[in-house]
Amino acid sequence: MELKVMRSGFNYSQNGTGNRMVYHLQGCDMLCPWCSNPEGLAPGGSLLVHQTTLKDDVCPGGHIIEGKLDRVDCTDCSTRECVTIHKNSGLSFSCTTIDVSDIIAEADENRGLFFDGGGVTLSGGEPTMQFDAVKELLQGLREIGIHTAIETNANNPRLPELFPFIKLLIIDFKHDDDEIHTSTTGVSNQTIKANVKAALSSHPNVLIRTPLIASFNADARTIQRFVAFFQECGTATARFELLKYHEYGRQKWDLCGLDYTMAKGYISDSLFRSLENIYKKAGLTVIRS
Repeated sequence: MELKVMRSGFNYSQNGTGNRMVYHLQGCDMLCPWCSNPEGLAPGGSLLVHQTTLKDDVCPGGHIIEGKLDRVDCTDCSTRECVTIHKNSGLSFSCTTIDVSDIIAEADENRGLFFDGGGVTLSGGEPTMQFDAVKELLQGLREIGIHTAIETNANNPRLPELFPFIKLLIIDFKHDDDEIHTSTTGVSNQTIKANVKAALSSHPNVLIRTPLIASFNADARTIQRFVAFFQECGTATARFELLKYHEYGRQKWDLCGLDYTMAKGYISDSLFRSLENIYKKAGLTVIRS
């Protein structure tokens, strides 16, 4: 099987324990307005336009005129000669296709660098969008003794199938209210909550992360509801991490031809600490990676 991979590289402790090879996979089933990897949203890949160096002649279809790209016809373009044959600095494509066996071989070659509990992490986009290939990859990595982690929004109903092959399960839990979750991300949170319950009841190593967004979930009442939900599920084997809103990926929205609509997302350090303390006072194991 093959996977659409945006990029890969080593990172220490941010995507799981130790020094890890992180594969960012293409495609996501949510549209979070604060997303820091918008190039990973489209399942088929995204064309990134670097406007200042864009030249008309790199598109054989004539869809670049006076240094501006008409993206309407790019969606159905299968050849993408602008980034394959006519390689240039004005355009790049977000992903490449890699065989699962090649990723396993690469991980095996690099296992000496997986120190301090390191290994391979699958991130996104949303890894479970390419479910069958991801399952094959995780199984293959576990068979050769490599530590595996996955960062997921937990919206795939088949997620529990992967539990036996994941040593560290990192779930992004955004909101407990279904209506708010749906209106903000584009999908319901019902499957997510079911998968969180399944993970907390059966997986031995779960990290649940929540991005704190001022206009979305960064208030005491919401965080207290989060705590109640987690306690109902069981928290004995879980750790929790709250993350402050940032705009590290804002520029990439423009490169993808998308509008960045977030406003008033930042929260103060004092508010962050007070919300984190709600978790701590409730007895949840809180970390900062």
